[in-house]
Amino acid sequence: MIKNRISISQAKKLFDLPLFELAKLADKTRAEFGHRKVTYIIDRNINYSNVCTSNCKFCYFSVPVGSKNSIRLSKEEIYKRVDEAVELKATQIMLQGGLDPEFRLKDIIEIFKHIKKKYPDLVLHSLSAAEIDHFSKIERISYKDVIEKLKDAGLQGLPGAGAEILVDKIRQEISPKKISSSTWLHIHRIAHYSGLMSTATMVIGFGETIDDRLQHLKKVRDLQDETGGFIAFIPWIFKSKNKTKWENKIDYLKTVALSRIFFDNIPNIGASWLTVGKDVAPVALLCGANDLGSVMLEENVVASAIGQSHRPQSTEELENLIKSAGFESAQRDAFYNIIK
Repeated sequence: MIKNRISISQAKKLFDLPLFELAKLADKTRAEFGHRKVTYIIDRNINYSNVCTSNCKFCYFSVPVGSKNSIRLSKEEIYKRVDEAVELKATQIMLQGGLDPEFRLKDIIEIFKHIKKKYPDLVLHSLSAAEIDHFSKIERISYKDVIEKLKDAGLQGLPGAGAEILVDKIRQEISPKKISSSTWLHIHRIAHYSGLMSTATMVIGFGETIDDRLQHLKKVRDLQDETGGFIAFIPWIFKSKNKTKWENKIDYLKTVALSRIFFDNIPNIGASWLTVGKDVAPVALLCGANDLGSVMLEENVVASAIGQSHRPQSTEELENLIKSAGFESAQRDAFYNIIK
């Protein structure tokens, strides 16, 4: 933990600095955390269903119940994709889906148990707070019971998906049916106290103000003070079929830098090459980020948003991106331990 904590008002003033000055401060903070290398991971994001009752306004991936475009993967297809991922040296699986009434908790438990029996060292960093809430409602059991059952089946980490902006006035505009900011935080709190690590995310570009973003950061930092369960924070930019303007990329880079300075209690800050592109992601490494994320053997949600098929990156491509920013690269596991 870095000793000099900044306040909300100080953070707002820092955000007004030119990018170069803010990046220098963030890079200094990154060094204070001891991050001499920039990491990446090999994993696969498997979406078990695109059926969702949430109907978020920004989501191009999901379809409503009964849609002719619905896609539900069979257990056999999921296992096949896991096998393929392991063959490609994946160390982590992210299994996520829409809020699909036909996918029950017992189905996920069966899938987790099968995967962990076959690949005990493969980390299941899967689902989301919204899915935990969904299973809690359809099974009529508590969040804690859902999480404990999933943990017993092999779940080891909870991704930060569904955070978007943790300000309810924004959430009401973009995803009125999704869980509230307090529920998202509460579910991650329970996950932490149950022994799971999790990540926190923030999606920018919904028309939110800097004050909204700072509220989001403050809520995450406060929960981290309480539990210590967040292993990383990953800000990324809302991606649509419209090309991202350069000024929005500058805004993203400043947000990455401010996040690194603000989070004196979260060790890792991620850069999102998938949403900002391979031209901007290396610059984010100069703005305090110490992780470039995954090669993404499979990804469907962002690909749907931009209307393009996903192409995974090779480890060599990610390593070259890292080197282009002047850093040494290293492969990590799900817990940010360097393994290669």
